[in-house]
Amino acid sequence: MTKNGITYADAGVDIDAGNALVERIKPAAKRTQRPGTMAGLGGFGALFDLKAAGFVDPILVAATDGVGTKLRIAIDTGNVDGIGVDLVAMCVNDLVCQGAEPLFFLDYFATGKLELDQATRIIEGIAAGCEASGCALIGGETAEMPGMYHAGDFDLAGFSVGAMERGAELPRGVAEGDILLGLPSDGVHSNGYSLVRKIVEISGLGWEDRSPWNEETLGAALLTPTRLYVKGAVAALRRDCLQALAHITGGGLTENLPRVLPEGLGAKIDLETWTLPPVFKWLSQTGGISEAEMLKTFNTGVGMVAVVPQDKVSDAKEAFASDGHVAFEMGRIIKGAGVHYTGALL
Repeated sequence: MTKNGITYADAGVDIDAGNALVERIKPAAKRTQRPGTMAGLGGFGALFDLKAAGFVDPILVAATDGVGTKLRIAIDTGNVDGIGVDLVAMCVNDLVCQGAEPLFFLDYFATGKLELDQATRIIEGIAAGCEASGCALIGGETAEMPGMYHAGDFDLAGFSVGAMERGAELPRGVAEGDILLGLPSDGVHSNGYSLVRKIVEISGLGWEDRSPWNEETLGAALLTPTRLYVKGAVAALRRDCLQALAHITGGGLTENLPRVLPEGLGAKIDLETWTLPPVFKWLSQTGGISEAEMLKTFNTGVGMVAVVPQDKVSDAKEAFASDGHVAFEMGRIIKGAGVHYTGALL
């Protein structure tokens, strides 16, 4: 006797949609393949061959992160194409700070109801971020969980693994007199968005209103993806001209730079060596945020800082320029502790 009971689809989980998504994103994942990649999407796990990637005595380095409340803007505006790049960048930019070359990436995408077109756009963005950083998208998880998320909401997490030869880890050999090179950011990147959203609320502007600092809508301007620093950093690592790298995320220059400095050393930064991008000027003015608060909350226009010996500054600048980053001298390593600022940013 056959029972006409309920199905998984009746409970809100569409396995067919999940399978369709995997088929849709296979071409994007294939574009990210690099030496070491061993299989496509669809297995229970993903394989990677370190020897084929060129490593002799490798140390693995792993990182995981999310996009944070920047997702709220993407969800509310429907502009989800760039947040996959943010997800990748937040992981791989951290990996290179250890001295590792990112090798592969996996994502976790969770939602109440899988919207096939939306999910495809998000994962296409993840693949674009992987391709731009030389990192293979080798797997992931799409979780459809009815009752766990409000209609239209979703969450993202990313996981990246890189490798370096034994003994090549950063930071190493940081010394008084080393030069600090700043690498420009592309805006707010993916940290501080709880404060950003609060300031937008204070301003009275909506996501579809024109941005006060450019021709885009406010939502689109604030969704500018995080810049990827991987290929430039890897080029600098291969030239052996880096002592340390600091990814400037939540905590800004004030909190992130000391993380790569040994005890007894600090940093002196001249705030007048770069121009504060307009988005940060608007945030500061609209929210009445002090310079000190800006410097310990946002990247303020500097997404990565490289610590470089004085005699290797030119080599480092050339390496970063090979990936489109115009590195500039912003300060130096000094005796002491913490970050000391001169000049004015605001």
